[in-house]
Amino acid sequence: MARRPWPPPAADTFLGARYRRIVKRRGHKKALVAVARSILGIIWHLINNPDAEYHELGSDHHQRLIDPARRTRDLVRQLTAMGHQVTLAPAS
Repeated sequence: MARRPWPPPAADTFLGARYRRIVKRRGHKKALVAVARSILGIIWHLINNPDAEYHELGSDHHQRLIDPARRTRDLVRQLTAMGHQVTLAPAS
């Protein structure tokens, strides 16, 4: 019997994006287990709290949380640690 990949990597959902983020650095099997664990956590919260509702966060949830100033600071620090001299200029 043929098995479909689960969750669909092309799914435009929070869990689909989580799978795509994890599979890049950990591999397919670990990404599946991580997403399954996330689903179990969601189910547990929904069962234990009758008033709880599931709200899809969207596939861009983590991108919306990134602070551009912090990201810039982290990248400058990493380049400096590698021995590069970094000068930032605003993009025109």
